[in-house]
Amino acid sequence: MAEAFNDLALPDSKAARYAAVADEIAAVLEGEPNLTARMATVASMLAASFDDYFWTGFYLVDPDKSDELVVGPYQGTLGCLRIAFGRGVCGTAAATRTTQVVDDVEAFPGHIACDSRSVSEIVVPVFDRTGALIAVFDVDSTRRAAFDALDAQWLEHILKQAFG
Repeated sequence: MAEAFNDLALPDSKAARYAAVADEIAAVLEGEPNLTARMATVASMLAASFDDYFWTGFYLVDPDKSDELVVGPYQGTLGCLRIAFGRGVCGTAAATRTTQVVDDVEAFPGHIACDSRSVSEIVVPVFDRTGALIAVFDVDSTRRAAFDALDAQWLEHILKQAFG
């Protein structure tokens, strides 16, 4: 079972686990202004907290190519380096500015297989305080249908709390 950081024992219930992790992330990020440090911390803490999180990380909007994502802080195997807006699950989340929950990545039109072991995926757009898209947060799982509306709700909350 995935366990978080320090000696914190996480609840078994997914909702209670997200609530505990959200509080812990907020406490750790308190006063930290650096975006990279904040992203690395969020990716690390979430990856350590959930068994289904196979690949966990950020793709940032490239400041030089506003319609392209570039890999940012992550936990897991090698990620794709660049993803165009509208391409794959991450690019779709960036282009539509909406969370994508995909039960079977093979059934997703234009899916990009960065690691063939990934079976399901959730991608959440990340906005700054002004409402500008700055990144997407991507989680892959080796289990089919690993993510649902509860994951989407909590990840959106955690990301808004951390970056919005």
